[in-house]
Amino acid sequence: MKNTVSKWVSVLAIAFLGIQAANAKDTIKVGILHSLSGTMAISETTLKDTMLMLIDEQNKKGGVLGKQLEAVVVDPASNWPLFAEKTRELIEKEKVDVIFGCWTSVSRKSVLPVIEELNGLLFYPVQYEGEESSKNVFYTGAAPNQQAVPAVDYLMNEVGVKRWVLAGTDYVYPRTTNKILEAYLKAKGVADADMMINYTPFGHSDWQSIVADIKKFGSAGKKTAVVSTINGDANVPFYKELGNQGVSAEDIPVVAFSVGEEELSGIDTKPLVGHLAAWNYFMSVDSEDNDAFIEQWHAFIKDKKRVSNDPMEAHYIGFNMWVKAVEKAGKTDADAVAEAMIGIEAPNLTGGVAVMNKNHHLSKPVLIGEIQDDGQFEVVWETDGTVPGDAWSDYLAGSVDIVADWTDPVRCGNYNTKTKKCSGQNF
Repeated sequence: MKNTVSKWVSVLAIAFLGIQAANAKDTIKVGILHSLSGTMAISETTLKDTMLMLIDEQNKKGGVLGKQLEAVVVDPASNWPLFAEKTRELIEKEKVDVIFGCWTSVSRKSVLPVIEELNGLLFYPVQYEGEESSKNVFYTGAAPNQQAVPAVDYLMNEVGVKRWVLAGTDYVYPRTTNKILEAYLKAKGVADADMMINYTPFGHSDWQSIVADIKKFGSAGKKTAVVSTINGDANVPFYKELGNQGVSAEDIPVVAFSVGEEELSGIDTKPLVGHLAAWNYFMSVDSEDNDAFIEQWHAFIKDKKRVSNDPMEAHYIGFNMWVKAVEKAGKTDADAVAEAMIGIEAPNLTGGVAVMNKNHHLSKPVLIGEIQDDGQFEVVWETDGTVPGDAWSDYLAGSVDIVADWTDPVRCGNYNTKTKKCSGQNF
């Protein structure tokens, strides 16, 4: 009798564990890796909320592959090494099937070796410096040829700018982007004396002397502009100081790559009217898809004053593409989904269609917007159709011969077209 009882206890225990294991697979886990505290919270908290909204909407449609999606939110707290730790936690402990996250390139660079080691999937929604393509990352924000270079062309050709201030936060994205822009400007005949390059740390707050230097640099009799790769909450005092020192858009226009509607919502924008930003999306764009997205956002966040912005659209596109790829693959396995992602199309919010290319970058339109006194942007220029994202710059000597192609027979993120060799990760 004792042996029989023990046997049944064992059987029930095994059955219970089996039920637990089955229940654990009843949901598809989606990791959300955005800073909810620290200097980047001003930009990233909204992206966490965006992902929660998209997941909630997808669950109302029945989920994916007949399963509900489960959001797993972590806070890497604007701490770059912590991004790597949280990525490992999401994949190894939480067993997430995909991660949507990061803002700064330094956070992405921190995550990259972990996501590749553990063969996870990361959807990265923010403009960046290029010079990278990983089989484990899908870059849904702008590459330099989809933001920085067109912005400089606009200022040069439409505004007549001759002198250039390249002002950025001191980390990899601004430095690499400005390296590309410096090479591009020199190729266009701009002299070293007509370029001023300045970097400040994250969270920088004392802009008085730097703005004074910009004013002085712009007083040489040539039309001057600031190309800003300043990131995070440092933008608030920077723009305030421009207003304090009377730097108007007519005198020295600023075109920003990291300032959108969310960042402007905390600033008195009246002194900034006329300054510019380059993105692939603005909230003010008139399209049915955009109107529906904004209505959905306001209903979800329960605040009609909340704005939408470009990285939100990038998550919208990336998430919808991931859902399509999972359904196409019939499973959430990273390699299968990565294969299925190539060529996937999804509507963007400006009225067109985004396409995932074989270099893991999107084809997207490029828009230049002018700041209005209500904190919105008026589109003053846009490309005719979409621009394919270029993972490797055509203006850097070490990159001009490099391409990324994750399809047969290349399957490499940095393939040298001259040597016919892959110098990095491949599969």
